[in-house]
Amino acid sequence: MRLEGKVAIVTGGSRGIGACIARRLAADGAHVAVVAHTARAKAEAVVQEIVDAGGHAAPFQADVSRVADCERLAAEVADAFGTIDILINNAGVYYPLPMEETTEELWDAQIDINLKGSFFMVKAVAPVMKAKGAGKIVNVASTLGLVGGQGGSAYCASKGGQMILTKALCMELAPHGINVNAVAPGATETDMNAAIRAKPGVVESKNALSPVGRYWMNADDVSGAVAYLVSSEADAVHGAHLSIDHGWTAW
Repeated sequence: MRLEGKVAIVTGGSRGIGACIARRLAADGAHVAVVAHTARAKAEAVVQEIVDAGGHAAPFQADVSRVADCERLAAEVADAFGTIDILINNAGVYYPLPMEETTEELWDAQIDINLKGSFFMVKAVAPVMKAKGAGKIVNVASTLGLVGGQGGSAYCASKGGQMILTKALCMELAPHGINVNAVAPGATETDMNAAIRAKPGVVESKNALSPVGRYWMNADDVSGAVAYLVSSEADAVHGAHLSIDHGWTAW
């Protein structure tokens, strides 16, 4: 297993893309810290799935929009598992609203969790990785960080920020043997967008935008790309992003 003995933190690991990533990294041999903000029971369920499959994992709690929580989480994981080798910044929120309906509170929530949280989680784990001279960091951004999305300005801003943050942090951390990269998933079937997909005609109209005739992906479609980026096979990959979107951004 290519991640045998590695220790990985997956924020937002209790559901959706994060849960799939946690399960995949554990299947590849990593010891996984499954992090949730409030969904403790869901995080424990993901951990139990991993353990039942013969893997290693433990649940942790943190609100990544709070710097103190980021620092505490890094310390708790290092104490529990002995080190930190991998960080997956997956925690995120999405409020698809037009500008007129976007309040300051909703703007702050998306920027603070999606962007600020990514930065301060990297800052929290960096000392451990620098001391080892190695580490893998993947920011789970979005295709909406590459192109504009109608009715989601704050979210697009947060994800676009993640994309350029990936490049900037790469410049700082690559000299220390730490790889910082990003994945940019397209529309992925999660509970965050269930209400959108339930609207009549939405799935059919969106499928027409993809060169393969399919717009929505399964959360598992992202985990393989992440597993590659945190493996030794991607040692030469720095500051890059991988779009996973059925060709939507190519269209």
